Amino acid sequence: MSSIHIRLFQPLMLITNASYHDVFPLGDKVIPLFPPQCRECNACRDPDGNLCIRSDVTGHGVLADGTTRFTTSTFTEHTVVDETSIAKIDDAAHSEKVSSRVTCGSTCVAFGLGRVGLLVIMGCKSAGASRIIGIDLNKDKFEKAVAVRATECISPKDSTKPISEVLSEMTGDTVGYSFEVTGHLEPMINALASCNMNYGVGVVVEAPISAKMLTYDPRLLFRGRTWKGCIFGGWESRDDVPKLVSDFLEKKFDLDQLITHVFPFKQINEGFELLYSHQRLSVFYGSLVSSP
Repeated sequence: MSSIHIRLFQPLMLITNASYHDVFPLGDKVIPLFPPQCRECNACRDPDGNLCIRSDVTGHGVLADGTTRFTTSTFTEHTVVDETSIAKIDDAAHSEKVSSRVTCGSTCVAFGLGRVGLLVIMGCKSAGASRIIGIDLNKDKFEKAVAVRATECISPKDSTKPISEVLSEMTGDTVGYSFEVTGHLEPMINALASCNMNYGVGVVVEAPISAKMLTYDPRLLFRGRTWKGCIFGGWESRDDVPKLVSDFLEKKFDLDQLITHVFPFKQINEGFELLYSHQRLSVFYGSLVSSP
């Protein structure tokens, strides 16, 4: 496996050196990937898998052979990555949809309307969902959720009934997909109970914020519901990220809706303060180096 030397430009990278130039020629623009894709392990070869065996689930931040290239690399202008952890961005990439398995005409619910929740709404809309309901305690988030195509939003505080009962009455018990994106245990159960007892699919998107054990009634699954987690949205990184970029360039979805503030790099501390204040959706920083 080759290691590749790259230079960073905003979210993109530029190949400046590589062991095998036939893999990524010099000058290629690429995107770094959270989960790698070797295309050889069982998970990569299975059409339903995307957690490559080379994934750094321990968070050690090393190359595939266990070595490192830097003692510290925060905000570096250059770095070295394995070829399995970057995806080439090709202007000629096919633009066919490879979004979530949400079916056309279905009803979806997003529990939590932060940045990830808004992305869930955008993905459901892109997949053809006809009704998308946003759930959040903070009604200030409803306007943004509707802007990214949620059909309606409700707060659990508005009813004395469990939110699952409220949704069942609203939809006639037709919620096909529920997505939990808060990381809290109680909404995970509520999201599962909200989808149809037979064909509904509950998806845990956000990692739990604590190591507490989750207790649930197994009868929630007895009649056919599916409960699952996901990593990286279910995408296969090297294959699907270039297609997502193509879809973005073709304006099939609008990420500008998720950016509330733009800071130059010298104001990074202000950005982090805003980030931790929970008053923002997303903060974007300018390029670390000048464009080529």
